[in-house]
Amino acid sequence: MWNDFKTFVARGNVMDLAIALVVGTAFTKIVSTLVNNVIMPPIGLLLGRVDFSSLYINLSSHQYSSYSQAAAAGAPVIAYGLFLNTIIDFVIVAILMFFVVRWINRLKGPAPTPAPTTQTCPFCKTSIALDATRCPYCTSHLDTTP
Repeated sequence: MWNDFKTFVARGNVMDLAIALVVGTAFTKIVSTLVNNVIMPPIGLLLGRVDFSSLYINLSSHQYSSYSQAAAAGAPVIAYGLFLNTIIDFVIVAILMFFVVRWINRLKGPAPTPAPTTQTCPFCKTSIALDATRCPYCTSHLDTTP
């Protein structure tokens, strides 16, 4: 069982996945910091000094002056401002990952075209096996000389 586990872990795709997970986690933290501390403050300023992370709907009968007070008191709230920040985080990560994957695919180049496995019968124009000497549809003898 130990040898099977070592073989599983030593496979390239498992190691690639582990590295991608670590890099993705760090990348998500960077994007979250970018959104919360760089992108959202100017947008909030343009919209009339709105702090998106403090936008919430209070579901309790008590009034709270901020989201942090309501959360500290354990009041039921709908924190739609935090949800908006998370959506913006996701969109930015998705766009950046799209461009990274696109760039990597360009570095790889086009996928090699597979060798043909069929040919067209010159008489009936049907697709047949490449090594066929007689067409199975029209029974014509095929010229096998290259």
